[in-house]
Amino acid sequence: MNGFQRTVIVHVPRTSTNTTPQALVLNLHGSGSTALEQEGFTKMNSTANAEHFIVAYPQALIPDGTGFDWNVPGVPLIGGRPVPAKSANDVKFLTALVGILEQKYCVNASEVYATGFSGGARETSQLACDASSIFAAVAPVSGLRRPMPCPTTRAVPVISFHGSADLVDPFAGHGQAYWTYSVSTAAKDWAQQDRCATKPTSSAPVSGVKLTTYATCASGAVVELYEVMGEGHEWPGGPTMPPNITELLGPQSDLVNANTLMWSFFESHPLT
Repeated sequence: MNGFQRTVIVHVPRTSTNTTPQALVLNLHGSGSTALEQEGFTKMNSTANAEHFIVAYPQALIPDGTGFDWNVPGVPLIGGRPVPAKSANDVKFLTALVGILEQKYCVNASEVYATGFSGGARETSQLACDASSIFAAVAPVSGLRRPMPCPTTRAVPVISFHGSADLVDPFAGHGQAYWTYSVSTAAKDWAQQDRCATKPTSSAPVSGVKLTTYATCASGAVVELYEVMGEGHEWPGGPTMPPNITELLGPQSDLVNANTLMWSFFESHPLT
């Protein structure tokens, strides 16, 4: 695909007969990680089995330690490293992948979604801009951005999650070269992109979680941001990570379950 050999792990729910159209979720790994690690890090297969959707874990190509990084257009890698020359165009890869999976499996084309962690969340944010006619809604985890330019053809529903104690991609911004503005600013910019009401509402669905919601957007879109207090650079509600991971990424939290919340959000926002 695009002259490069790619790795993609596809999980089809156990109840699938390949005759009834099902939703498809692309789940993108973080920087320096792999498709297999993302499958374990998010445990989304269990959600897919329970809710009857297909989940695919594609893998990036830019080498980074034992894993790989995504090519987010115009954005440097960790440490400010430039994207290597002639790197694969991952937006083209991921949009083409949807078409391939639609040919191989029984996919409902109006229910194609994307999520991702960290660098995968930044790539997911890019997909929302560049492929809004394909991805009905997106759910960046620990990495929401609003890329510029952002040539959406429709208002894109966005749900995102971020830990207040994230030291890798700080909630307030002012991080690495790829991470300058705050997560709140990213949500506000998406609300402007989606032509939502200027003033958001703020609520606490559970103690220790702040939900910022921009509603009254164009075409029924919504922008939601869950700030999980005290959580680090993690996947909310994900499986318990070993100490060597939490020492690197920071504390975990199960105050909310990202998989459950994003799936409910996805179900409510098919492509119309």
